[in-house]
Amino acid sequence: MERYLDIAMIIISIALIVSVILQSKGAGLGGLTGGDAGAVFTARRGVEKTLFRITVILSILFFGLAIATVVLTG
Repeated sequence: MERYLDIAMIIISIALIVSVILQSKGAGLGGLTGGDAGAVFTARRGVEKTLFRITVILSILFFGLAIATVVLTG
């Protein structure tokens, strides 16, 4: 069972990393390090809204799997 949780955690972590990188709106690597500090917050629409929701769901799954792994191994 632990092996399946580890594999699921690896897959979800990679998907979470990709979804966070895709949210930088084409700002390049500067957006990841806070290089676009002057940006104005706008409403999320369309693909941005979907990508944001996917990121939230993936992060909840990641933390759930992390807790399940600790409970099962401890």
